[in-house]
Amino acid sequence: MKSITVAAIVVAVGLTGCASILNDKTQRINVSASNGAEIKGTVNGQPFAGPGVIEVLRENKDKVFSTETAGCSREFVAPKSVDTKFWINILTGGVLGSSTDYGTEKMWKYDDQVVIPCK
Repeated sequence: MKSITVAAIVVAVGLTGCASILNDKTQRINVSASNGAEIKGTVNGQPFAGPGVIEVLRENKDKVFSTETAGCSREFVAPKSVDTKFWINILTGGVLGSSTDYGTEKMWKYDDQVVIPCK
């Protein structure tokens, strides 16, 4: 009975991904303008105002910031990247854990700070 419990725990841990456990579905990003002025716009359709912190959904695509503030870049792309927790999970959890991270899209991250170019 004890070996069945231990085996169940090992299987449960093996089927979960590190990033899936440790990362939220969203990520907080500090958004500001390069000239320090207030800035407004949308990121993938969601309104934002800066300087300030916004929450974005972790997903397998870049975040496109569209600004309506005069003198600022009309569009700025924040590229996605793979969180280091995913690579650790490949080494420790193998295919099952990493596929969980990929399936939940929690393996993706963005820079913590986004500075929109402005004049």
